[in-house]
Amino acid sequence: MAQLYDGKWLDTAPAAEEIGEDGRFRRIESPLREWVSPDPAAEFPAEAGRYHLWVAWVCPWAARTLAFRMLKGLEDVISVSYARPGLPREGWVFDEGPDGPVQGGYPLHRLYVDHDPHFTGKVTVPTLWDRKQRRIVNNESSEIIRMMNSAFDGITGNRLDFYPEPLRAEIDRWNALIYPTLNNGVYRAGFASTQGAYDEAVQEVFATLDAMEAHLSHNRYLAGEWLTEADWRAFTTLVRFDVGYHYAFKCNVRKIDDYPALRGYLRELYQWPGIASTVRLDLIKHGYWFLADRNHVIAAGPELDLSTPHDRDRLPGRGAMARAEGVGA
Repeated sequence: MAQLYDGKWLDTAPAAEEIGEDGRFRRIESPLREWVSPDPAAEFPAEAGRYHLWVAWVCPWAARTLAFRMLKGLEDVISVSYARPGLPREGWVFDEGPDGPVQGGYPLHRLYVDHDPHFTGKVTVPTLWDRKQRRIVNNESSEIIRMMNSAFDGITGNRLDFYPEPLRAEIDRWNALIYPTLNNGVYRAGFASTQGAYDEAVQEVFATLDAMEAHLSHNRYLAGEWLTEADWRAFTTLVRFDVGYHYAFKCNVRKIDDYPALRGYLRELYQWPGIASTVRLDLIKHGYWFLADRNHVIAAGPELDLSTPHDRDRLPGRGAMARAEGVGA
């Protein structure tokens, strides 16, 4: 991904600055890590209409925030802008900026310079913007979804809790496995520049998928009977796997469709009320092939219908846990 250096835009190859001499892809951490709080006296208090999300349909990290925006009933609380398909030399480009439509498009790197005229680093989605202070709050998806999980409950009345206290150790355990080996593992395989780096990454991808398959053969969700954050963090990678990573990132040992439990699990999550509206398989496929094929020729397949029946009801499941009144994050 191209980046800013002291507020100046540098056009480099995707992920070039994250690939080491050993050929391994090492993701640079998101640098903007402030927090929205339910406390009205906080620097970034939860308020309806104050915050705006910048996302791209293709991006699994941005998709996490779209899923939580829907699950937590935040559609009328946090507004959203979607990047244009493709990734031109200017990086992510939108039809509108923070003050409305922009003729010719609005590169997201302008928002980062508006936040800090000397900003140095990657320009990424999702980005959570504070309209009132004209500042970026956060561009780390794992933290944005934690904010969404609880900070706005007093506004929406939605008390579904996808990171409940009794299950946090199990959720953290799955997140710690799935993030490096699957969520980021597919990128480590796709951007590897040596055979050894690729072999290492792709082996970890499928070892994790195999472990998930074994677990989900006997458990409804990753944390057992309850649907949690860990499931949604896995979902945004799984839903992109067969149409994107399998081909474009050479993660082609097996497809998700080859795993009976994972196949049904993916369909159940996709069919969860409202989630399908956060997924554009056509633009996901377009985005990854745009990166993978130098001529930007988009493959016709595969055909993927996630609306077909699943068999997950054979396993006990209780859905999402509700947070008790008066219990905070």
